[in-house]
Amino acid sequence: MQRRDFIKVIASSAAAWPLAALAQQPALPVVGYLGVRSPAADARFIAAFHQGLNEAGFIDGKNVTIEFRSAQNDYGRLPALAAELVQHRVNVIAATSTPAALAAKAATATIPIVFETGSDPVNIGLVSSLNRPGGNVTGVAQMNITITPKRLELLHELIPAARVVALLIDPANPTIAAAQSSGVGSAAQSLGLELHVLTATSDRDFDAVFAKLSQLRVGGIVIGGGPFFLGRQKELGGLTLRHSIPAVGENRQFVLGGGLISYGSSIADAYRLVGNYVARILKGENPNDLPVQQATKVELSLNLKTAKTLGVNIPNTLIGRADEVIE
Repeated sequence: MQRRDFIKVIASSAAAWPLAALAQQPALPVVGYLGVRSPAADARFIAAFHQGLNEAGFIDGKNVTIEFRSAQNDYGRLPALAAELVQHRVNVIAATSTPAALAAKAATATIPIVFETGSDPVNIGLVSSLNRPGGNVTGVAQMNITITPKRLELLHELIPAARVVALLIDPANPTIAAAQSSGVGSAAQSLGLELHVLTATSDRDFDAVFAKLSQLRVGGIVIGGGPFFLGRQKELGGLTLRHSIPAVGENRQFVLGGGLISYGSSIADAYRLVGNYVARILKGENPNDLPVQQATKVELSLNLKTAKTLGVNIPNTLIGRADEVIE
């Protein structure tokens, strides 16, 4: 072989080495993230999900890939999006919200699923038990649906003279809507209050809702939980202030928007725990061996400026219990 030819062979082989090495690199594990709201609307919670992954050493784009699918507030799209993630052969599905979790479970019995829900996961059929979930599903249960009656109790504590109250629910999410209507209905009956259940499934419904509140002479309203209202807490807080209606929302965004008070589970903390569980499954743990976690962190926020505007006297004892007070 001529020296010139020898050099060409060596040079071409050297150029091929990086490609060969690249081809031998194992593919990154893929997490399918199934949500109801858009990534922009969920940015705060997605950041918490990333935090949970990062705590276990997983960084998106470095040693894991995340495939995001959003229903853009259209629950009817969730089954197709879940099926898409299954076809993509993701390693784990993170299903954030009750509707997403139910859609994911219906789509696969083999790919591990980690859910986030405010409902009782046993009652809605996600798992067979909290300690031994069974099958391919486990996750995190926060308390926003189960503590909705507590929001009514807080409203009654602040506005004891109000005998007519309302609950706002999203009927497009029937599992959550039924649980809230039942729980708040029982609480209203025990407190001797007249309860009106109003519904909204889109932003266009809000004008009619607040017109109805005025017609019914409602003394206060409880904003129900669920993905739709979660993404509109600030907007709803502003509407309750504009219409001069004492209201209890789900989280601090409601109070920041002008709402009187919010009480609910820390959704961000629940998403962080979902990230933790996804990481553990990526490391080889079986979802059936991971008991459903209870996200027990609950936050109370108050807006004293709104209270003054509405003429509501907030007791010092309640102020002392608050995690955040806006003056």
